[in-house]
Amino acid sequence: MTADVVPLPRKRPTLDPMLSLTASGMNAVNTVILERMQSEIPLIPRLAGHLISGGGKRLRPMLTLAGAELVGYNGTRHHKLAAAVEFIHTATLLHDDVVDGSELRRGKAAANIVFGNPATVLVGDFLFSRAFELMTEDGSLRVLKILSHASAVIAEGEVSQLTAQRQIETSEERYLHIIGAKTAALFAAASQIAAVVAECSEEQERALEDYGRNLGVAFQLVDDAIDYDSDAAQMGKDRGDDFREGKMTLPVILAHARGDEAERKFWKDAILGHKSGDEDFARAVSLIEKHDALEDTRERARHFAHRAIDAISIFPDGKARAAMTEAAQFAVARGY
Repeated sequence: MTADVVPLPRKRPTLDPMLSLTASGMNAVNTVILERMQSEIPLIPRLAGHLISGGGKRLRPMLTLAGAELVGYNGTRHHKLAAAVEFIHTATLLHDDVVDGSELRRGKAAANIVFGNPATVLVGDFLFSRAFELMTEDGSLRVLKILSHASAVIAEGEVSQLTAQRQIETSEERYLHIIGAKTAALFAAASQIAAVVAECSEEQERALEDYGRNLGVAFQLVDDAIDYDSDAAQMGKDRGDDFREGKMTLPVILAHARGDEAERKFWKDAILGHKSGDEDFARAVSLIEKHDALEDTRERARHFAHRAIDAISIFPDGKARAAMTEAAQFAVARGY
């Protein structure tokens, strides 16, 4: 199958159609989330609520709901499963912030800063457990296999990213493999399970999985570009976090590969943590701009977004397909 080239619309794409499409379902999902994050230990709902109620696009559970709309599923099984998806995502965020030593998440102090690392890790574990409870309650071994496998792949991706940290020789191929695991795996699973609960054909299930996987890659590519071309007020995190943590994201990989000897020396020192001040970050941004690394990162994101859109072309035109198409376009065009 060849990819259809779908140009970005003239108006700036938004998530509004997706939000409208999934509004009723998300109310049910949020009810499940609020119920299942409760515990007799007061710190657990306090810490979980700090992140869960702190904003965020909730895109992953929305993919489950939108996928169900796309295939005409009229049941309610997907509500608990979408909540499980959000719990898996939230747990990984809590653990990530501890590993990275992050200070901001969604525009406010990260949970590890407010509650400490031990509590943050343990509440992340609690949310993982809640997610698996919801999966087993659904009763589908197929769903359990998909989401449990995605959880394992995410963990592998995070470990792979950790071992690639401060490794200047990290290749674009390895980088894409890392984000395919740590981000795209859950996007893919969230989309795929909608087809499973609706008992769709293998072709339809594969199409939704492909949509989610390609959307996830596009989303992470743009996230990594934003770290070098946006501000913390928009991002909800400190600008330059990836740079200071020595993460080899695609903008850095491209700028390093295209730089002269002096520039490569700078990148090596920076990624090793020897140059991490504000002036160093400013130079990093200037080198990334000099070598068009941001635009080329976004161009790669557009490629994956188009692949996502093409994947759902097997489904009839309609409100659901249009919303999912614009969500892919938004993933590339967004600035936060």
